[in-house]
Amino acid sequence: MEATIARARAAVEAADALLITAGAGMGVDSGLPDFRGDEGFWRAYPPIRKLGLSFAEMANPRWFEEQPRLAWAFYGHRLRLYRETVPHAGFTALLELGKRKKGGCFVFTSNVDGHFQKAGFDEARIIECHGSIHYLQCSRNCSEAIWSAEGIDVTVDGERFEAVGELPRCSYCGALARPNILMFGDWAWQPQRTEGQEERMRKWLQGVAERGDRLAIIEIGAGEAVPTVRYTSETVARELGGTLIRINPRDDAVPRGGIALKMGGIEGIETVTKF
Repeated sequence: MEATIARARAAVEAADALLITAGAGMGVDSGLPDFRGDEGFWRAYPPIRKLGLSFAEMANPRWFEEQPRLAWAFYGHRLRLYRETVPHAGFTALLELGKRKKGGCFVFTSNVDGHFQKAGFDEARIIECHGSIHYLQCSRNCSEAIWSAEGIDVTVDGERFEAVGELPRCSYCGALARPNILMFGDWAWQPQRTEGQEERMRKWLQGVAERGDRLAIIEIGAGEAVPTVRYTSETVARELGGTLIRINPRDDAVPRGGIALKMGGIEGIETVTKF
């Protein structure tokens, strides 16, 4: 392990540019649930256990049509939770590390909590591949509009687990609004905001390649169940010759040339940023 840690630190220290990729495990040390397996999800949301719904079943746009108060209980509670939770110290360590790199850093995350922005990362250098709970869209797709959820505060009856009072409405047609999050079985998600982020990352990576910058990819808490983050990390490492450092307490296997740190998020971040 000491040799592996030394390799990881050396790769990070030598890098000219930094790509940070993060899954749900990034937020665990901030106190956020990672919804790992049904039991993990139900521990975070006991009322949903009674309904017998898995995370994939609950995180489905059909509830905005069939049971909108249940849908907004789930997403309204999460919106408040993410607003109230303070990002852990690992975010700051990565932010400061990125500032020291001449090529800067970019963030690719599947998390919808907005915590990289909250921690001070540049909004223009973040991809939220599954969207963000801090933005809304029309549940009926009256337009391609996406707008801020600032000022939206959904009251949730904890016993019945349903939203009470006025629900968020589309700013354009008055229909029910929903978070601009890519859900399971979701054909109505408006991807334009994320597509703009993807284009900015493409240009940043192009600059990294053209300058010949040495690239380090630090991946934190990205599991195999929804492998988008892991696939992105591995693809960028392969195509740009970057060094992948995978921080994960369970799913730590890496392709040839990668570095695996079998650690939790904040422990792994502190390990590789202190050199």
